[in-house]
Amino acid sequence: MQLSIQIMDPKIKTRDKLLEIFNVLLKEFGPRHWWPAKTRFEVIVGAILTQNTAWKNVEKAISNLRSEGILSFKGIRDTDEKELAALIRPSGYFNQKTKKLKSFIKFATDVYGGSLSKMIKEDHWLLREKLLGVYGIGKETADSILLYAFDKPVFVVDIYTYRILSRHKLIPGESSYDYIQDFFMKNLPSDIYLYKEYHALLVYLGNKFCRAKPVCEPCPLRHINSKS
Repeated sequence: MQLSIQIMDPKIKTRDKLLEIFNVLLKEFGPRHWWPAKTRFEVIVGAILTQNTAWKNVEKAISNLRSEGILSFKGIRDTDEKELAALIRPSGYFNQKTKKLKSFIKFATDVYGGSLSKMIKEDHWLLREKLLGVYGIGKETADSILLYAFDKPVFVVDIYTYRILSRHKLIPGESSYDYIQDFFMKNLPSDIYLYKEYHALLVYLGNKFCRAKPVCEPCPLRHINSKS
């Protein structure tokens, strides 16, 4: 008798596991509708201000900028650094973030004439490389801008992404940002909605359950077996 042995492609297995996690989180938490902003420019400002702080603090800072009528290229460019720092104070590290906002405005003005429409037409990997050359913009911030402001298919990685995947043994314990991003992008469809929602759901899960000291019992992923 001839036996037929079927071997599953490891890539398909990994894809199925990642989609299973996504679907469990989506069913549990619902769409997160992230990034909360009225304009592309507001997303960019938020991506810079959210570094090392909670989103509620960023909302206060953005509200201050909006109420002063300076939530724009011209507004931030023409506002004195001390005044700008005072307005974004709720976001923390306000002096550094003032310089970061000013640096982005200068970059966008010098290279793209202050036009987001021109920026969005740029090849996203080339734009990413340019953004990473701007003071204060690291990989997570650059990718947040690309995905949420410009609708580019780039997966955003943060501490929650690393923590959740490593605890479920889907990635090695010392995985780099680039490794984790590549892991997602090689094993998931290149879909902007999926990337946006997946990242937002992981952040929500991380805030709620997968903290530095995890709350595992009520976690919706507690029954996910990473080896199945």
